[in-house]
Order: sequence, then structure tokens, then C-alpha cells
Amino acid sequence: MPPRRRKRIDPAAFNLPVEQITRGVFTDAYFVRARDVVRRESKPPRVLMQFSGKDEGWLGGIDEAVAMLKLCTEDWNALVVNALYEGDRYESWDTVLTIEGPYDAFAHLETLCLGVLARRTRICTNAKLVCEAAQSKPAMFFGARDDVFGTQPGDGYSAMVGGMKMVSTEAQGSLFGGKAVGTIPHALIAAFGGDTVKATKRFCEAIEGVDVIALVDYDNDCVKTSLEVARALEDRLWGVRLDTAENMVDKSVLPHMGMFRPTGVNAQLVWNVRNALDAEGFGDVKIIVSGGFDVARIRAFEEDGVPVDAYGVGAALFDGRFDFTADIVQVNGKAESKAGRALRENPRLERVK
Repeated sequence: MPPRRRKRIDPAAFNLPVEQITRGVFTDAYFVRARDVVRRESKPPRVLMQFSGKDEGWLGGIDEAVAMLKLCTEDWNALVVNALYEGDRYESWDTVLTIEGPYDAFAHLETLCLGVLARRTRICTNAKLVCEAAQSKPAMFFGARDDVFGTQPGDGYSAMVGGMKMVSTEAQGSLFGGKAVGTIPHALIAAFGGDTVKATKRFCEAIEGVDVIALVDYDNDCVKTSLEVARALEDRLWGVRLDTAENMVDKSVLPHMGMFRPTGVNAQLVWNVRNALDAEGFGDVKIIVSGGFDVARIRAFEEDGVPVDAYGVGAALFDGRFDFTADIVQVNGKAESKAGRALRENPRLERVK
């Protein structure tokens, strides 16, 4: 059976500021001026522009780029656009998108297309690597606090394409119908006088239909707090989250110091909590870890068999650079390009309808 036809996101879902984009408000001035120059010609040149990824990765932002081309040009039908799909793997210098048409029709979109490809690919690729490191265990995207709020819809979608199905805000899930998940914040515990059990109980009373995950590092004694919450909530408690700060040593870890880095959420701390919960009959309570987790740290936990059930990852999804370049490679049907940037055919591209 042939594979199911792949779909792209409806351009309207991105809520683009079409009028501003069309005017060139977000565009490098030299592209806006280039558009103005060629429009003075009796017949503006018809060009083929290719977009290439300089570093290998998993592609993100391509549907957002297509949306800009469809909504922010005077005549979409004047363009021939071919592109890869969200989440497609590409190698260094692979062509991921081509646009053919009158240069003045899309000159103002080069800046924006490059920017969205770079950002979303970074998140998609990092999410993919995080999920591979976590193997079958879920990873939650907690990156909303790490950047400007307006980036959340596309960021959440790229994280989902990379494999992270759980996000922390409604906006992050808006492009794929995802629901926001979350635990009890430190602020709620503080609001109840630093009483984690009381805060968690009040959460249970007020919020229905969600898995209750208690945050247990407020007093820097995760074992003690985990047991207190488990005893108080019993079957209502789904899991506990360890979020010990990177410059703190949990009280339960002090007797074990000397052979490993004891700060933050470390393997010994997770084992301490797991063993304590199991010993009191709370073996079904899950353990979620967060706080500075990245690919290397998750991989180390998995290789050592640390009993983690899920990972919360935030800033690590913004690591690295995934640059793209756009180059005209044909003018009026003839080869024409900057030295070293000739047309690089990619048979995997598909015509965008």
C-alpha cells in the first residue's frame, strides 16, 4: 500500500500579520529596496531561488514559510514552489525549498523564510535528539519561559514534530491540537506557606481531569516530601517531580557524597526517591525530572538505568545553530548564481499546491 499523502498546515492557522509582512516591516531593508528596483523594469526578472540548510538536521518551519508565500505575495499562482515537509531529515547543503517566479513577487520574504526555517529547525532537531536519548520515555517541552511568548505556537509544533507530544502552554499546542500539561509550581507551594502537601491537596480539590504531579524539592528534601505527599494523596497522586537547583544538594544525597557530582537532580537522588516510594507501597507513583536536562544528560541517565519515567526539557531545545541560505540560481531560465551556490537538485522536494 502506498504511503498516505502528507499534508501541510493551513496557512490561516499561523495568524500572520499579512499587511506588515507584505510592506516589508520585518524584512532586511536591502531586500525591500531590491524589490523596488526591479519593479521599475518593464518586465521584472523571473528567477529560481533555492533555500539550503548549512547544517544537517530535521526540518522545521517549512509550512510557516509556505504560509507566508501563499498569504503575503500579490499572486501566489505566479509562483512555482517545491519543498520538503515538516520533520524531514536533510543533510548539509541539501536544498529544502525552491521558489520560481517574478523576483519582485517574493523578494520581501527571503529574510522571513530564512529566519523561520532556522529557528524551527533548531527546535525540531533538538527535540528529535532529546526523544532519541529518552528512548521510549516521554519528554515534555517546558520551553515557554525561555523566549518571547509570540514564538510559542511554531515552537510547540516543531517540538511535536520532533517527537515531544506534551507541551506546557495552550499556544504551544495550538497548531496540532495539543493540550497543555503541567505540574504544581513552586509559587503555589510558597502561596500556601511552603506546605507542599497542603498546596497539592488544594490543587486536587480545584483542578479536575489531570494527572496530579507533586513538585517535591521545595524544602530540598525530595524523599521526605515525596513520602508525605504520597501518604496524603494515595491513589490521587500520579507522580512526583524532582527539580532540585543545580547549586543545591538534596538532604537525602548528603550521606552518599564523594563519588559523583551531588548537586541538582542526579542519579542517586532519583534512586533515593524511587526506593523510598517502593518501600512504602507507592511503586506506581511516577518520577519526573527537570532542571537543566539536555541530550547528554538524558542519555547518561538512560545508559545507567536511572528509574526516571519522564523528562521535562526547556532551554536545551534552543541550543545550537541551524543556518539556512537563500540564493538565486537561475534568471529567466538560465543558470545565474553567486560563485559556489549553483543549483543543487533535490528529488525529494514536492510541488506545493
